[in-house]
Amino acid sequence: MFFTPHITVACIVHAQGKLLVVEERIDGKLTWNQPAGHLEADESLIAAMKREICEETGLDLTPDYLVGVHQWTAKDGTPFIRFLFSCEIETCCSTTPQDSDIERCHWLTPMQIMESTQLRSPLVAESIKLWQSGSRHPLTLFHWFESPPQTPY
Repeated sequence: MFFTPHITVACIVHAQGKLLVVEERIDGKLTWNQPAGHLEADESLIAAMKREICEETGLDLTPDYLVGVHQWTAKDGTPFIRFLFSCEIETCCSTTPQDSDIERCHWLTPMQIMESTQLRSPLVAESIKLWQSGSRHPLTLFHWFESPPQTPY
């Protein structure tokens, strides 16, 4: 059987003890997620993460670390491989989402997020737990083989 998971990226953005979440409407319900999205063709994982952060928050940020990789299957049977990054910034700055699917962004404590009933998927809380465990890996783990990505990282 041929396995074709959705490849996605997500980022824990941390400032002043709070994490940035995006609020988006999924099937008519408001949900919370980390800035996240799908990898596009001819795009490096890091470039995808930078693009998603900008589209969903309006912020120009580069991830600092790879926190981990989750393999997960959604309730509808859709398989995902999610690369989780982290980014540390000094202040909880204002956001201006560029993506019309994002209603607004919130700076919340990890506990506020993990106790919420609005999480888009269980990966939101699991990502915070992995980040809180101190998991950090250098971005030098990533190498683009053959043709270069359109957007360098």
